[in-house]
Amino acid sequence: MTITFDKIKEITEIQATSGFEQPMRDFMRNKITPHVDHVETDGLGGIFGIKENADTNAPRIMVAAHMDEVGFMVSTIKPDGTLRVVPLGGWNPLVISAQRFTLFTRNGSKLPVITGGIPPHLLRAAGGTPAMPKVEDIIFDAGFADRAEAERYDVHPGAIIVPETQTILTANQKNVISKSWDNRYGCLMVTELLEHLTSTNTHLPNTLIAGANVQEEVGLRGAHVSTTKFDPELFFAVDCSPAQDTFDASADGHIGNGTLLRIFDPGHIMLPNMRDFLLDTAETAGVKYQYYVSKGGTDAGAAHLKNAGIPSTTIGVCARYIHSHQTLFSLEDFDTAQAFLREIVTTLDRGTVDEILKY
Repeated sequence: MTITFDKIKEITEIQATSGFEQPMRDFMRNKITPHVDHVETDGLGGIFGIKENADTNAPRIMVAAHMDEVGFMVSTIKPDGTLRVVPLGGWNPLVISAQRFTLFTRNGSKLPVITGGIPPHLLRAAGGTPAMPKVEDIIFDAGFADRAEAERYDVHPGAIIVPETQTILTANQKNVISKSWDNRYGCLMVTELLEHLTSTNTHLPNTLIAGANVQEEVGLRGAHVSTTKFDPELFFAVDCSPAQDTFDASADGHIGNGTLLRIFDPGHIMLPNMRDFLLDTAETAGVKYQYYVSKGGTDAGAAHLKNAGIPSTTIGVCARYIHSHQTLFSLEDFDTAQAFLREIVTTLDRGTVDEILKY
């Protein structure tokens, strides 16, 4: 099992940010429909395929990616035609300037936009030094002469702006550089899982609800809705986390070291029975894993608090420089995580789920 670069390139070059996930929703619908019994959406736009089990006592298992990537929304058009924005998701201001983006207008047009800063020549002339910018002060420039011209091109407050990049392989062919692996990784995990179950004619011991949420990057919003709607007994987020190997060799998260066993983040603690199930499954299947303590959250943080409480976890990988135009990640890590997810969903029968739910 080796994920192909072409599949990664296709999915990471799709542009879809929080609240504007339609391009990814169309992609997911096309990919999952042939491999499930039926497809459903929730009221915010999350999309899930359901593989039903004829046994009414079969456990309900939910596997959820999220479709949104970080981006921006136009907040103001200045008299000179330049734009100011609010962020959709978390951005380090230092990685925003001197980049290329696409602006999506109300009429469906796609316009090129760049971000700018003060050139060093002008800083020297003014006797100034660079300072940390605020996101709302960064200039987004589409080359309009003035506000009236921007408006003639159907640019308006509320228009979205998404990074524009090309996905490429590193020289050693082991890693990929792209935008939006957080969380096109998870979406590809779901589509690859469902295709595998079809190609191998696998009969699951559970009802599987597999798809992707919306608006994760702005507060795990979609997961609140989808878990309420589908009411699973267990929830598995599939999501990408920041690697820390280039900043601190002793820190968690090294690309190439396998899938992440995410034992803690600020919004979620892995329950002991879930931890033991994951460890037993990984070790029995020979899956390479690494422990991970996170400073951020995933949809598991929202899901585990819904309904009567849903034991949850994240099946993840790490990547360098996420939430930027250029993320670097390992092909092998994806294959490892996919093998782990396949083992999990084919193992979760009624007895195993009851053991996880036992207190």
